[in-house]
Amino acid sequence: MSYLTDSTWQDWLKDIIDVGIVSYIIYKLILLVRGTRAVQLLKGIFVLVATWAISTWFNLYTLKWLMNQMFTWGIITVVIIFQPELRRALEQLGRGNLFSRTSSLERNALSEQLEEVIRAVQHMSKRKIGALIVFERKTGVTELIESGIPMESRITSELLMNIFTPNSPLHDGAVIIRGNQIMAAGCYLPLSENPFISKELGTRHRAAIGVSEVSDALSVTVSEETGQVSLSINGMIVRDINEESLISKLFEELTTNTNGKDKEKRGFAALWKRKGE
Repeated sequence: MSYLTDSTWQDWLKDIIDVGIVSYIIYKLILLVRGTRAVQLLKGIFVLVATWAISTWFNLYTLKWLMNQMFTWGIITVVIIFQPELRRALEQLGRGNLFSRTSSLERNALSEQLEEVIRAVQHMSKRKIGALIVFERKTGVTELIESGIPMESRITSELLMNIFTPNSPLHDGAVIIRGNQIMAAGCYLPLSENPFISKELGTRHRAAIGVSEVSDALSVTVSEETGQVSLSINGMIVRDINEESLISKLFEELTTNTNGKDKEKRGFAALWKRKGE
């Protein structure tokens, strides 16, 4: 109680700033590891901490000794396990991006990348080459990336067209894009079980809808039967979308933070209605 009575408003202000800065750093660190294997490792660490707390509370000497030994070497273990994430954090800190207001790509860079994607999509649409391209957003889809062939390549229209060339080893799966990289190709996606989906849609379109149901990812699909381009988001699909609308919607969704799923669904429903689906 002496702290509360003896503290001045300056002390209170310093404490608030201190707690705010630490909270913001923790929040950014959580964003940094989200969607990576580090999330599962963090869960394991929390289990160990909980076990240590229980052993201390109930005076379980053997278990407590074991936990203390693990924590003695824990710092070195954490550095080894989280080496990729720590390196990425230091790189972003050096570029001044770690504490930026948004983790979205620079608008100019995103425009160039979308230009490459759209060029590939239009090429495949004219030639009726089936394709499925997924854009990861806030919800990590690392487990889906791991189901395919890792690439971590620069986004180019030539690479996308080669991946989906018929009879190539990777043309049947999905390409997943994270940020400015093609993370993997030939990925397996969950199929939608929505009974109201048109019977005309095949496995590729159901996979595009399915991944948009389990995450906030965007999916662009090219039909190999008709050459039509479709866009899937939040479990809905717009079929035969034109190039202008596709570019506009992709750029809008990948550069802005929406205010909840309801806003996304309303905006997408309007686009759906305009398309007459």
